[in-house]
Amino acid sequence: MSLIDVKIDERIATITLNRPKVNALNEPLIDELREAFDDAENNGDINSVVLTGGGSFFSFGFDVPGFMSYPKDSFERYVLRYSELIKKIFMFPKPIIAALNGHTIAGGCVLALACDYRIMVSGKAKISLNEMTFGSTLFSSVIETLRYTVGSKKSEHIIYSGKMFSADEALSLGLVDKTVNEDDFISVVTETAQGFAGKHLSAFKSIKKLLKLETLKKIDREENDSISEFVDIWYSESMRENLKKIEIRG
Repeated sequence: MSLIDVKIDERIATITLNRPKVNALNEPLIDELREAFDDAENNGDINSVVLTGGGSFFSFGFDVPGFMSYPKDSFERYVLRYSELIKKIFMFPKPIIAALNGHTIAGGCVLALACDYRIMVSGKAKISLNEMTFGSTLFSSVIETLRYTVGSKKSEHIIYSGKMFSADEALSLGLVDKTVNEDDFISVVTETAQGFAGKHLSAFKSIKKLLKLETLKKIDREENDSISEFVDIWYSESMRENLKKIEIRG
């Protein structure tokens, strides 16, 4: 069973996370996402991409309970692959709209931050980088995509607080670009994607590279060391006790 759905309509590819209950990220899902973005990049009939989630979550983030049995080296391999996916999305040569249909947490928030434009449904949905609340650090692709999006000072507030932000709060912080009520969500996402699809792709790719290349270089310089430190803390005794308390609820 595939963990994502891909539909192509009017030069727009919609990639939907479809891993019950909450689109928690694991190795097979990351691999499928990477393949879907490779296909979208190479398909000349696709001019823009929408990344969204099925159900009430965009994504819970890492499948913490699922990773509890992972050996340390296997988990580090996963984190490196996840970070490579984030960089791919961040530098993707075609526009990507993150359609945040529900809760967007931790690693799911980072997926959204790597996209070019974020539309979030208003109401009960929350968005957060909450790693510090359970004792985790972060790594360079997370920090730098956040810093690129909202700036350094707001990044501090978002990370240090670990707060679950409403759509309106996220908009004020720059975590998202637009909020929409549930009834209008799909139509606004489609309209936005169509607007991006009409842009000149060669010019878009060139400008995006100019805007983001320095951030990518900084990520690459710090990636290996920051991931090693992240994994070391993840496998510390105190952190493991905190991780055991995390449950996935739909």
